Amino acid sequence: MYVPDRRLALAYRLAAAVVVLWGVGRVSGLFDGRPSGVQFLYFTVLSNILCLTWLVLLAIRTIRDLRAHGPRGASTPSARFSLAVVFSITVTMLVYLIVLVPETFTQGNGYTPFTLTDNLVHIVAPCLLIGDWLLFVPKGRSRWFDPLAWALIPLAYVAFAFVYGALGGLFGGGTRYPYPFMDVDRNGVDGVVLWIVGLTAALEVVAFAYLGIDALLGALGRRTRERAPAAPG
Repeated sequence: MYVPDRRLALAYRLAAAVVVLWGVGRVSGLFDGRPSGVQFLYFTVLSNILCLTWLVLLAIRTIRDLRAHGPRGASTPSARFSLAVVFSITVTMLVYLIVLVPETFTQGNGYTPFTLTDNLVHIVAPCLLIGDWLLFVPKGRSRWFDPLAWALIPLAYVAFAFVYGALGGLFGGGTRYPYPFMDVDRNGVDGVVLWIVGLTAALEVVAFAYLGIDALLGALGRRTRERAPAAPG
């Protein structure tokens, strides 16, 4: 179940890519002449880059299909991977809204959430990718085990961050940990493990919800096609 119009999909994807690029450029300082390589060590920016790359690939595929097959139909290199990208950027949004923003208000550390830059990379980009999946990607292609594979993306980042910090690498503010819930010095090993296990479990609930929505929309799409009258001639 999707909107079978490649022209509309191409316009959406190009516009979304520009917005995501804008967010990445702002958060990394590329657009104000003060680039910060440290920002590229955070899952937020890496997941936005994943989205930007995927939107560019989607746009290229859409252009190719427009030329080869015309304006009607769907264009995506992989419907299953589209949902993996959506899940990854959803992790960014939910951790920001449910964990990091409340942490900021509790700690009173002077950081101001919900700025334009924060909104672009934490909220706008996720909504754009979710919108692309809902509108233009065929549904019902995912498998029951896909949510388990999707979790490997943020878990791989967690492993990278701990290894990077253990080897002496520093994140913003000279800290060894990118996010407060990963701070072993403050939370202890047990506390960090509980945070990671709890977040993984909660996000897997979201992942399986996506899987359920995908299956439901796929079934509705098949039912609609079966009921559609045959073309004349």
